Parts: sequence; structure tokens; C-alpha cells
Amino acid sequence: MADNNFEPEAVRKAREYASSGDFNPFSEQSFAPTLEASQKAGAAQPRKVELKAHDEVGEQTAQAVLDAMKDVIDPELGIDVVNLGLVYGVEIDEKGRAILTMTLTTPACPLTDLIEDEAASMLAPVVEYFRVDWVWTPAWDVSMITEDGRTMLNAIGYDF
Repeated sequence: MADNNFEPEAVRKAREYASSGDFNPFSEQSFAPTLEASQKAGAAQPRKVELKAHDEVGEQTAQAVLDAMKDVIDPELGIDVVNLGLVYGVEIDEKGRAILTMTLTTPACPLTDLIEDEAASMLAPVVEYFRVDWVWTPAWDVSMITEDGRTMLNAIGYDF
């Protein structure tokens, strides 16, 4: 599990703001500007998740980690973090540890602990140790949602 004891001040303040109830990153209004911007930029394709490993066993483990992460559900949107486009990469180091590079829909999202806890449950049968490196570049936008993710979001009322 990742250690959040040394969280940057800006992230801590963003979490406080997000948990204050004054901010809803998943409201349709929050999606609209990013969707409009991504449409103006053209039909961007979702990013392919980068898998890195030192050998063939590591490659298979990286794919198994990615597959397991499809069972980690974003608590607010109700679809998995892979199809939502939040997983940027999976690396298996020489000791078989998984390092996931992930983002959130907004840096103010207070759900990192929840997502890490669910990831721990899903990854326990796959790897003994993992960590999540949270990144904010490139910033997430709706163009990163896969076609399956768009279908899932359409089924729950979001129009993509």
C-alpha cells in the first residue's frame, strides 16, 4: 500500500476542499468542459496502458495486474479504473513487485485510499507487493476513457 504520510501540501489542501462538500468533480458540469475541449482537439484515442517487465514472467504478471485492476471500481462513477483511463502503466520490477502509474479525474479527488484498498484486494492473488505512483501529468480527460468505458458510462446516464 502506498504511504501518504508525506503528501504534498497542495494535494492535502485539494483533498480538504474536495471533502468539504463544495466540489463535485463528477457532476455533468465538471465533465462538460473537458469533453468539449477533447472534442475540439479531435477524436483522441484512449491511451494504451504501458506494461513494463524484466522478463517473460514479469510481462505475464503485468498483464495479470492490469486484468485484476479491471475489477477495481471507481466509487463515484461505478466503472473500472482501467476503462475509465486512470491506469497509465504497470511495471513489474526484478523482484516481482508491481508499480502502478495512475491518475484520478482530478487532483482534488479524495478517493486515493479507497482505490488503493480495493486494488490491494484485487491484486493480492497476483502480486505480493504493489504501490501506486499517483501522477497528474498528463492530466486525465474524457478522451482517455476506452470504448468499453464509454458504453458503461452511457448505460448509467452519461452521454459520450
